[in-house]
Amino acid sequence: MLDLLNDILWGKVLIGVLILLGLWFTVASNFVQFRYFGRMFRILGLKQAKHDQHGHLSSFQALLLSVAGRVGGGNIAGVAVALTLGGPGAIFWMWVVGLMGMATSYFECTLAQVFKKAEPDGTYRGGPAYYIAKGLGGSWKWLAFLYSILLLVTFGFGFTALQSYSVATSINDAFGISTYYTGIMLALVVGLIIFGGVKRIAKVSEVLVPVMALGYLGIALVVLSINLEKIPDVISLIVRSAFGLEPAVGGGIGAAILMGVKRGLFSNEAGLGSAPNVAAVAYVPHPASQGIVQSFSVFIDTLILCSCTAFIILLSGVYDPATVGSQGGVALTQMALAEHVGEWGRMFVSVALLLFGFSTILYNYYLGENSLNYLSEENSNLFNGFRVAIICLCCWGAIMDLGTVFAFADVTMGFLALANLFALALLFKTGLRIMKDYDQQLLEGHEQPTFDPADFPDLDIDSKAWELEPEHQALKRTPIQGQKSTVVTQS
Repeated sequence: MLDLLNDILWGKVLIGVLILLGLWFTVASNFVQFRYFGRMFRILGLKQAKHDQHGHLSSFQALLLSVAGRVGGGNIAGVAVALTLGGPGAIFWMWVVGLMGMATSYFECTLAQVFKKAEPDGTYRGGPAYYIAKGLGGSWKWLAFLYSILLLVTFGFGFTALQSYSVATSINDAFGISTYYTGIMLALVVGLIIFGGVKRIAKVSEVLVPVMALGYLGIALVVLSINLEKIPDVISLIVRSAFGLEPAVGGGIGAAILMGVKRGLFSNEAGLGSAPNVAAVAYVPHPASQGIVQSFSVFIDTLILCSCTAFIILLSGVYDPATVGSQGGVALTQMALAEHVGEWGRMFVSVALLLFGFSTILYNYYLGENSLNYLSEENSNLFNGFRVAIICLCCWGAIMDLGTVFAFADVTMGFLALANLFALALLFKTGLRIMKDYDQQLLEGHEQPTFDPADFPDLDIDSKAWELEPEHQALKRTPIQGQKSTVVTQS
């Protein structure tokens, strides 16, 4: 039954819905992810975006938290599976879905910022549950409640155990350390971090994510540098295979499209609604700023890190379409890297998988905590109980065969995505209004647009969450007569 539901949700329904919505969001927004690609770097280059001076989490820290969640086993094992079952053409379609997913991520993370809620300790809470309840109105609170339950079950519990299993088996493969010991050590380290709350998680991610992402990118650049003459042929192979111009691998062009889209969606999570929970924690002067930054995290995940794995494999001699089916997943990536740099490459892949999995556990914990916060306002006993449960899951997941858990989590993640995508479709006009407000301020010459909830009196916005810091108060535009009514009605 679980396999059947997974096939229907991920093999048919979600692929169609995510692609159609991604195209709609891209075209209707005048290709927002491309228009503001350069601006992503300018936003992150601002001092305020890197380190907030007023006790909030910065835009850069929120970006690293989301990258910590998006970057995981899918970047190493998932890409190898896509190549095995869909051939090189799957990588092209993975790129396509990543580029479209940037627009979806932009709107879901912008909406998460608009409807975020201020907390007494200076942090913020937000995400799909909040923008469903506040953006769609009281009659849709049941959907917000359902979304929170699905998020807690899928990421808070299911995927935490699965990542623990991934980390433990990776250490066992690389160093021969028993999964029992790894589970205990993992539980201790995770416990020390999560009891410090989201700020401690952000500080750990600020160190861990750049190390793991840049380390993996670095080894890929080494592989590219020693295979420069082969790169044009590999790119040509990927493009030709995507359109059926190469001998069929697996199921031919259909398999290439299916596997590329599916693995791309699994990896970057655009549309699932997980990243908006993290995007909402940052202080930014305008919601669109965080939407732009978070769309960049999809680019990092799919267009950069997934491509690293693809080129490592395709530039090696171990990739043979006739026999590749006998080796898949992590094993294929390990074999390929070992051919390029020697046997230590196998250990490098295992360590990379360890770091990716560990960062994802921290991310999954925060998603579960955010769900609990929506379901039960700041119940400290409930939060501490959840933290203890996460610690236990780290131990249990490390030593169990989690095939059924994985299948169940895939089903709940499918329903989670459907709930979020339905809400995004209904709230798309609101997202466009926020985007046009940002666009208009740039046209007026404001280098750093600011957000004023008074411009949107029809929206249920927490004004305390949008109290601008002094350095941004000075940048606030002076409304001209009739401007507010124009901003409110444009859609």
